[in-house]
Amino acid sequence: MKRILFILLCLLLGIEANAQKIKVACVGNSITYGAYVENRMVNCYPAQLQTLLGDEYEVVNFGVSATTALYKGLYPYVDTEKYRESLEYNPDIVFIKLGTNDANERNDAYRSTFSRDYRRLVDEYLNLPSHPRVILLTPVRCFLPSDQDKVIEKEIIPVIEQTAYERGLDIINLHNLFGDKWVESLMPDKLHPSSIGVSKLVQKMYQYLTINALPSDDIIESCKLKPNREFKLHGYMGFEYYNNGVKYYIVKPHHAAVGKPWIWRARFWGHEPQVDIEMLEQGFHLTYCDVAELFGSETAVERWDEFYSLATKAGLSKKVVLEGMSRGGLIIYNWAAQNTDKVACIYGDAPVMDIKSWPMNWGDCLDENRRTMELMFKAYNFSGVEDAMAWKKNPIDHARKLAKAKIPMIHVVGDIDEGVPVAENTAVFEQRVAKYGHSVHVIHKPKIGHHPHSLNNPEPIIRFILNATGYKVCSEKIPEVIE
Repeated sequence: MKRILFILLCLLLGIEANAQKIKVACVGNSITYGAYVENRMVNCYPAQLQTLLGDEYEVVNFGVSATTALYKGLYPYVDTEKYRESLEYNPDIVFIKLGTNDANERNDAYRSTFSRDYRRLVDEYLNLPSHPRVILLTPVRCFLPSDQDKVIEKEIIPVIEQTAYERGLDIINLHNLFGDKWVESLMPDKLHPSSIGVSKLVQKMYQYLTINALPSDDIIESCKLKPNREFKLHGYMGFEYYNNGVKYYIVKPHHAAVGKPWIWRARFWGHEPQVDIEMLEQGFHLTYCDVAELFGSETAVERWDEFYSLATKAGLSKKVVLEGMSRGGLIIYNWAAQNTDKVACIYGDAPVMDIKSWPMNWGDCLDENRRTMELMFKAYNFSGVEDAMAWKKNPIDHARKLAKAKIPMIHVVGDIDEGVPVAENTAVFEQRVAKYGHSVHVIHKPKIGHHPHSLNNPEPIIRFILNATGYKVCSEKIPEVIE
């Protein structure tokens, strides 16, 4: 018996000693290589990622400065020794971060083949014997005084998103990581992230890799309705439905977070989608139920009730994150007031909180204003202005109920918004909620009007949502930068 136990122990120790690490290949240009990063060997993004992932992983840097995905660009990645080494490495995970140099004016003459060449490069890794998980990274923003970032945004990123959609690949949006205002400490030369900037990049990648995710989800298969069509949304697979003439959208994350959380967009589908993209990365489903021209009326609430029932029966969480821009504030708050037990948190962006402020404060001097008010009167069955002005079931009127329910709420507002003035909407609601012992977290944008909505880098909003829903915040584990 002792001999048998000894043999088993030796076998177990042998298995432990020979346990293979998860091999991660970082493919890319100078940003992957770590150009201009202080103490590059320990502060480049592959090195920082290795530190966070730990001993179970082996992260190798295959970055080459100045390279392109273009096969006939000025410096094709496929012509480098690092490219050949990355294939021979036979990785389990591949991060591909190319496209910045492809957008440079020096490659204008070759860019017409970017779509074909990028897909071809991706397929080389997909066809490796190891069948790796390929994760596509969009280029970070370029702040140089040129058209390079416009090309990245309009030509490069759409190809990367389309490739992710067609191949069913993971995609991480890095383009909004540093916002739309240059910060020298994050990107000293306006092109390459510093070691501090790299840390932000790595936090995002680490968070994506370590999401506590479920196996491939079957929300679409479980849905009582059959989709009318499939569509692409920034590299993700979306499905359109019609139910009694009402349009629904459901977009699947590549890896659904445990519990199958979801964010429910109200109005203006696809507009300023930074939060939606980030929540998909976090493993949240993204949904939409059309209530256009209903202004948060009871008919709109009933439509949302029906969609909520369908979505939760299909497997989505019983508590949902509500997102409302502008007039979308009317439906998210009116629905939440009737369904406080079903709401995880609320994100309002320049939200309309009182119909007396909008559309009523616009007056009837313009045809468009008159039409908007007529539609609103019809949605609420108001006989005229007097009914609307006397209405006491606006979002601001639900402050007590929402405060008592302790629903986490965040607003993003432009301080000089004339269309939906802060003083008549968010400020009133904020004061009323405070009166009942709760609070609204408000992010003010100085010298900004009603547009643009959201934040270019939505990190503060995402952090709020993840904290409110009990999911891990990406900056909980920060790699140490070595000077």
